Amino acid sequence: MPTHHEIPATPDTMVLGYFDAALPPVLTVESGDTVTLHSHPAGGRASLHPDPARHPADYLAALDALSPGLGPHFVTGPVHVRGAMPGDVLQVDILDLQVRMDWGFVAILPLLGTLPDEFTDYETIHPDIDVGRGVAVLPWGTELPLDPFFGILATAPPPAWGRVTSPVPRRFGGNMDNKELKAGTTLYLPVFTEGAGFYAGDGHGVQGDGEVCITALETGLTGTFRLTIRKDLSFDWPFAETPTDLMAIGLHESLDEAMRQAVREMIRHVCARTGLTRNQAYMLCSLAGNLRITQTVDGNKGVHMLLPKSALAGVS
Repeated sequence: MPTHHEIPATPDTMVLGYFDAALPPVLTVESGDTVTLHSHPAGGRASLHPDPARHPADYLAALDALSPGLGPHFVTGPVHVRGAMPGDVLQVDILDLQVRMDWGFVAILPLLGTLPDEFTDYETIHPDIDVGRGVAVLPWGTELPLDPFFGILATAPPPAWGRVTSPVPRRFGGNMDNKELKAGTTLYLPVFTEGAGFYAGDGHGVQGDGEVCITALETGLTGTFRLTIRKDLSFDWPFAETPTDLMAIGLHESLDEAMRQAVREMIRHVCARTGLTRNQAYMLCSLAGNLRITQTVDGNKGVHMLLPKSALAGVS
């Protein structure tokens, strides 16, 4: 029977700002087990709430214990899945996501974001989070419904890459900042090292497609995942399924190339699932596929295509 595990948000269960295939696992699980893990916001001390009484004790402990890394993200993991080998795919079923703080932050930061030369009056705000009502309250009174997701979901990078900075999403996933990767979605990640090395972090309370100013509503999250090794799949890039759509994910420093990759990957997946030719799949993507800009601020930009599963109904 599958076993459930829990990982607290403590300094010995996370790293700050990087991924590394050489890191020892914080937990080893069997394929099909579920894991609940807790996380802290990205950003560090400069982003703390102005009221010290609202600083979570475990967040302060992590800030005190972990030296700044190659990026600003606290990342929980890695989780070793016994039996996973390079060339496999890790199926990550996102079962539940809960905001674990009563505030978050949004910031405009130097030299970052989509319009860095136009926004130089740097500012950080700390919206209140009302978990009971499921809303974030901005300082000027606007209320936005919470729609939590982890900005970072990843396997360990290829060992030959060494220590890899957390801000830039790559073939192993990472800082994709894709708001569609929420509860009910299944993410498929390529495996590059024995045990897979699953990571999650960079909790977001809500975000628009694009994440244009560089931050979402950065906050702490608790997530529950089912981790399953898939030896019957062979993916070179992350791919996902929502309850209603297939999702191809493109990542590249050029937004045009990220778009092309997302289209190319969707065509490949449609052909693998059906008897359609590449031409037919390409035309179907033009009729039913929806391209969205995932984010424009993480070095490698993101574009994802959503294709309704209903468009494949009856196709053999």
